Amino acid sequence: MLVQFKNYLLKFEAGIAIVSLVLMLSFSIVQILARNLFETGFPVLDVISRHLVLFILFSGAALITEYNKHIKIDVLATLMPAEIKKKLVRPFLLISTMICALFFWHAGNFWLDELKYASTNDNLSVYLALVLPAGFFMLTLHFFLLSLIGMELKSDSVPASFQKPPA
Repeated sequence: MLVQFKNYLLKFEAGIAIVSLVLMLSFSIVQILARNLFETGFPVLDVISRHLVLFILFSGAALITEYNKHIKIDVLATLMPAEIKKKLVRPFLLISTMICALFFWHAGNFWLDELKYASTNDNLSVYLALVLPAGFFMLTLHFFLLSLIGMELKSDSVPASFQKPPA
């Protein structure tokens, strides 16, 4: 059941990333045409485009994390035997879950402050800023599901230059 939920979540996030990218490109083209042909522009499209970048970023981060292709600073992992790496995967995923949950908490508090102190003409920007806590929640959920289900360690997820040479 968790695997099925995770697969639906991945499809949803991929859909968000695709729609956000298409919208961002469309809005950019509209802005370019409006400025060059009609000497005008739509300021609201700039605000939306800036936030669409965050939608793409967080969706991509969740997808990359799922496939174990994210940036890792694991110098010691290159020196460890495979059996020790397999034992440490779940604890590290739980630590990552806690860190993302902490970011989610603080992003939520940041958003509540933005909502509280935003001017009336800034409402769209404030509601689009919900992407910050939502994105960190998605990452928290992914790391938590991976810690429950497990993650396969693949040798292709580590660049060849960092892999331990065969003895």
